[in-house]
Amino acid sequence: MNFDLFIAYLRNVFSFDENSPLLFTQMHFWVFFCIVFAGFAFMQKRTLMRNAYLMAVSLLFYYKTSGLFVGLLLLVTCSDFLIAQRIYACGETWRKRLWLTLSVTIDLGILCYFKYSYFFADIIGQIFGIHFDVRNIAAEWFNTAAGSPVFSVDRIILPVGISFYTFQVISYTADVYRGLIRPVRNILDFGFYVSFFPQLVAGPIVKASDFIPQLYRRYFLSRRMFGLAIFMILGGLAKKIILSDYLALNFIDRVFANPLLFTGFENLAALFLYSLQVYADFSGYTDIAIGLSLLMGFHLPRNFNSPYKAQNCSNFWKRWHISLSRWLQNYLYIPLGGNRNITFGTYLWIATLTLSALILSGNVWVALGALLLAVSVIVTAWRCPDRRKKIYANLNSMITMLLGGLWHGASLNFLIWGGLNGVGMIVYKFWRDAKPLHRAIATTIVALGCWSLTIFWPAPLWRILLCFTGFIAVSAWLKTLSNSPLKGENTSPLRGGWVGSSWSILVTFTFITFTRLFFRSGSNLDPATANQQAWQTASQMVTRIGSRWTGNEWAIISTYRSVFLLFLLGMIIHWLPEDWKRRYRLAFASLPLPVMSIVCILAVLIIYQFVSAEMQPFIYFQF
Repeated sequence: MNFDLFIAYLRNVFSFDENSPLLFTQMHFWVFFCIVFAGFAFMQKRTLMRNAYLMAVSLLFYYKTSGLFVGLLLLVTCSDFLIAQRIYACGETWRKRLWLTLSVTIDLGILCYFKYSYFFADIIGQIFGIHFDVRNIAAEWFNTAAGSPVFSVDRIILPVGISFYTFQVISYTADVYRGLIRPVRNILDFGFYVSFFPQLVAGPIVKASDFIPQLYRRYFLSRRMFGLAIFMILGGLAKKIILSDYLALNFIDRVFANPLLFTGFENLAALFLYSLQVYADFSGYTDIAIGLSLLMGFHLPRNFNSPYKAQNCSNFWKRWHISLSRWLQNYLYIPLGGNRNITFGTYLWIATLTLSALILSGNVWVALGALLLAVSVIVTAWRCPDRRKKIYANLNSMITMLLGGLWHGASLNFLIWGGLNGVGMIVYKFWRDAKPLHRAIATTIVALGCWSLTIFWPAPLWRILLCFTGFIAVSAWLKTLSNSPLKGENTSPLRGGWVGSSWSILVTFTFITFTRLFFRSGSNLDPATANQQAWQTASQMVTRIGSRWTGNEWAIISTYRSVFLLFLLGMIIHWLPEDWKRRYRLAFASLPLPVMSIVCILAVLIIYQFVSAEMQPFIYFQF
């Protein structure tokens, strides 16, 4: 009887249930991984067999996560494997370019079909005045081939992780085209690279040149590496379950579900808490993925580097989702011309993004304003040769950030989110190059402009901007006056010291948190109605935050004291010096195995005290 129950449990572990996808936070996954790791231990010395085995279990993992969408993963694996072979074999550049174009067309075509069909349907409807319902044509084809209704044709469902593995295979064929790597000769090895299950559905995006050489190395796991892997796994679980899920269920989700039911302070608090939630959720997944990979002898790149320690927006994007930032830089920003020039691609994307702004906003003035701004920037660059490279770099940087926003979803909110980050990066470059007095004067003018708007056009948004720009202006004047030559030697704590660094971190964190409003509002929504619903949520939160507060903020903090204490603890740990973090990681990794086992058991017991009854998928699964 017990044996039958065990067999039934194993069937449950290795079968697909769309209502219960396999997640790192489920006990089913750890049973799955223990079985996989046991098999890996038997064949880890035989490279080809090991890689084929891990490819098979990775495909099984993806099947457990996304069902029959595993067929799409196999399709792009086979197409890019074969096309990369042809690219490498071709002697003529134009033939290579033709094969690369075919590869990118297949990969992006599949991605666009599943992710942007509703967006394209809106564009066609707006241009031609045609209204039609989106139907899943691919599902109809498969149903016809199967002779039975296997798939629903009423809506298009986004496969988990499709954006991540699509970018990964594009980087592979692009690097083969550039001659940076040689193509993989064995499709099993390539399939393992594409489908490696720890990082398959939410990254990090791994470059072929970094990972493929590891496929042929002998398995090695030192005592310290084992300890670090266990620490990463436990730390990732703690981030996800204790920080991310608890904050979301007990505060954040309630506020975003209906912002008008909560005060301005609660809406603002939800934004700051969401900044910690999305970091803990995404970096928690990455930590677990890195730890699992390390146990199997593979090294994944670091995807986060304490991003809320960033002192400006440019530095933030060197610390946040590092693998995506590098992908956008290598395969989008540099091909557009980088910091040297603008190309045909720059003009093409300006036109495309202008059309996107028109469709998503439904306002011709928004699109016209965006187009005029881009044209004025190009004309200025043409007439000012000494500033041309800097202007071109900023233009390409803005396009990259806008497309990075659309990568997350075809919603006006994601476009605004990407655009705000682009504006933040460009403004910082001007701020960095300006003199302190010029900074103070410029921010004062902006703050006075916001103040004037609050008088003649008293919208909540202007009040929010007045508070933010006013704070920056006051800080800029304090820094300017403290650095005045009349004071003699420069001893200002606002310049170079910890006070100045803390101020920069606070401003950057506040700005990034405000952009999260548009990111969170566009998430977890039906693509057919996402644009309208996301904009409504964002505008309601801005209205509440920018309106007069009730004055009972302390009572709110007392009511949700466990939430705010957890937020404070999470931020303190995040802001700890990197040297301290390295020391306690190594201290854990150096513990004797019996002591480490006891610590692990206690940590797991504590972590699972926070497990909620409702399954909480990782945030970036939807992208």
